[in-house]
Amino acid sequence: MPEFPIDHVLPQFLDAVQHHPAVVVQAPPGAGKTTRIPLALLGASFFETSRIVMLEPRRLAATNAARWMASCLGDEVGRTVGYQIRYEKKTSAATRVEVVTEGILIRRLQADPALSGVGVVIFDEFHERSLQSDLALTLCRDVQSGLRDDLKIVVMSATLDSGPLAAFLGNAPIVSCVGRSYPVEVRHVTEAKNADLPTLMSDTVVRALGETHGDILAFLPGAGEIRRCHSLLEERCRGTEVLLVPLFGDLPFEAQEKAIVPARQRKVVLATNIAETSLTIEGVRVVVDGGWCRRLRFDAATGLDRLVTERISAASATQRCGRAGRLSPGVCYRLWSEHQQRALVPYHPPEICTADLANLALDLALWGISDPQTLDWPDPPPTAAFGEARRLLVQLGAIDSRGMITADGRRMAELPIHPRLAHLVLTAHKRGGAFLGCDLAALLSERDIFVRRRDGGSSPVSDSDILDRLEALGEWRRGKRGGSGGVADPSACRAVDRAARQLRTIIGADGEEPATAEVVGTLLAAAYPDRVAGQREPGSDRYLLANGRGGRLSELSAVRNHPYIVAIDMEGGERGDGTIRKASAIALDTLRQECADAIVRSRVVAWNEGEGRVVAQEEERLGAILLSSRPITPTGEEVCRVMLEGVAAGPGLAALGWTPKTRQLRARIMFLSSRFPEDWPDLSDRHLLDTMTSWLAPYIRGVRSRVELAKVDLEAPLRALLTWEQSKRLDEGAPPHISVPSGSRIMVDYLPEEGPVLAVKLQELFGLAETPRVAFGEVPLLIHLLSPAGRPMQVTRDLKNFWNAVYPQVKKELKGRYPKHPWPDDPWRAEPTRYTKKRG
Repeated sequence: MPEFPIDHVLPQFLDAVQHHPAVVVQAPPGAGKTTRIPLALLGASFFETSRIVMLEPRRLAATNAARWMASCLGDEVGRTVGYQIRYEKKTSAATRVEVVTEGILIRRLQADPALSGVGVVIFDEFHERSLQSDLALTLCRDVQSGLRDDLKIVVMSATLDSGPLAAFLGNAPIVSCVGRSYPVEVRHVTEAKNADLPTLMSDTVVRALGETHGDILAFLPGAGEIRRCHSLLEERCRGTEVLLVPLFGDLPFEAQEKAIVPARQRKVVLATNIAETSLTIEGVRVVVDGGWCRRLRFDAATGLDRLVTERISAASATQRCGRAGRLSPGVCYRLWSEHQQRALVPYHPPEICTADLANLALDLALWGISDPQTLDWPDPPPTAAFGEARRLLVQLGAIDSRGMITADGRRMAELPIHPRLAHLVLTAHKRGGAFLGCDLAALLSERDIFVRRRDGGSSPVSDSDILDRLEALGEWRRGKRGGSGGVADPSACRAVDRAARQLRTIIGADGEEPATAEVVGTLLAAAYPDRVAGQREPGSDRYLLANGRGGRLSELSAVRNHPYIVAIDMEGGERGDGTIRKASAIALDTLRQECADAIVRSRVVAWNEGEGRVVAQEEERLGAILLSSRPITPTGEEVCRVMLEGVAAGPGLAALGWTPKTRQLRARIMFLSSRFPEDWPDLSDRHLLDTMTSWLAPYIRGVRSRVELAKVDLEAPLRALLTWEQSKRLDEGAPPHISVPSGSRIMVDYLPEEGPVLAVKLQELFGLAETPRVAFGEVPLLIHLLSPAGRPMQVTRDLKNFWNAVYPQVKKELKGRYPKHPWPDDPWRAEPTRYTKKRG
């Protein structure tokens, strides 16, 4: 066997494994850890009979690693070294090293928590931090601490900071290995900024073919970009010796293997990030990095994980660049600027922090855990996201209100699909339509079988986008080309058919059932109860979903003008309307039957601000969707409560019928409350609004509108706020009138901000030295001395000073203007009067 850098630390590694329950191995890509570590354990004396299980995040990496290790032993894969991935298993009774993908390991743990016969579990490429990898490690740690203290755990990583990981594993020893690599020249390509990525990539690959030697590894985010770039390069490389090879997860194994093995001519591998760390591709000396990748993100608007295209991290850029320096000095072309390089995030966050947690919550419930905080995690699941996942599982009937798994939940956990789709399959199976249910789940879990129309036109009108795809899948199975609004992609149809066959095997379904739009809509509503949607207006393409979000049908959807639909594939919607790309119609009667437990019928009594009155109706709602309503007569208590709430939230106290008398009454009480807050009630705006239902409600029985409310006399409800003693003392502390020397009873105005005001003609106060007081003698009134014409001449709180110091000047100024009124030289001895001299 060829020598690898990891070989030099294998003795140290074996010693660490023998004496510690967990070990961390840190080694760069190409060091040989994926294949050398399991084979070293295979030959260790302390693992003579135990099986070694190694987890690989990707299927291609798992099969490739198993084949390589088997060839190193001169054996066939499936004997000493085997593998198990989705849809394929190659193991035997003699298998000692088994390479599995994440979902396989979790299901094995659920079926056999003790991992009988397994001596060590290896987590390869742990730095990718997938959700299932984190969960599998957490469950293995739980097994190790509770059932199997002899179980060994090995975690291997290329770029992860090993210190925190080793601490999480109980201060596990770290075995580090220095890789072998050659210098790589980095060239940033920033020309043709407006070109799309496949075009820019094909231009740069052609440039690299002319400037460099050796095979080229080009990184693109997904299969669509790879196909487009492949098509462009076929045209430009026609007649050359260049071999163009795509590499992505959906390709058959033979096609993927073609990208890995050496070729006679120069090779260009167009790959996703599947080739970033997990695979070694011989002969590569040049890397062209597009700088983008696809990652799972939980889209709250769709309720499912969605692959989103985003910039790679700085760590990924380093990994990809290093691929060019495995065998000799190399070159890396980066399709972004040096400035953009400095702006890259160091690492992508762990998937558990961004993904949908419904599957994780179901797996934990099956494990017997309702609270994830009771387990040790590399990074715990976010509380809010886990809570959302649990609420969905309760809605689907997978767990009960305590978080315990139900019988249906156990069946759902057996299916390798999202719990929504597992619920769909179980619902279909209970109704005798399991074949159809498996097809629907496969169509929704795999990539779309319809190729978008190249002319950009919209699809023909249909009752169901999913039924159209079911029909196209059936045509493909009968050897025909799928149509019905799109062209069915044969490779996508194969993937869907394979997934459906696996689901039928698990669920025990046979025999094909006819599909109708009504049946399809019913099953889809079972999977997406929160995304049943009602048309906002007749004939509109705008809908309101049961979860409260808004959506607008895309031109890509064939569904048009149905009152109710199930929004299957939806993008956006966090702010404003999202885009519904796939939908299926559903009848109102079907909704009432299928969603009976979720439909709420209630009396709704509300204040209509526009009409200024209380309106009442009986409503039937499915979440946020109004299914029906009819007017009803509200009770007197309902009218009173709702009207006052509407007034408080809208115009406030201004809506009440305040008269000058009631305004003064309130002001008098508020004046005393400001001076003696412990002895008098609070009549501030805020307090009156907050307590309306207690002080005003008894006086507005039978009142149903704002107009009627404005006619209610407020004196009685305001006086009712006073105790008998307070009522008795109100006129004493805040008298409504003051008798002046002329014999007149003058009203005191308590509304001004500066305090109570007594506005009186000057002649009526002759001889009065002491300023009248209120608040039980504590507060002098503010006297507005009026001219004979009733206009304020002077303002004072000190009458004595006014007569002595100010009056002579006032007399001088006004006597000539008002000669018929008395202006005595001695106001102390003059007779107070409200009349002129002639009348007096």
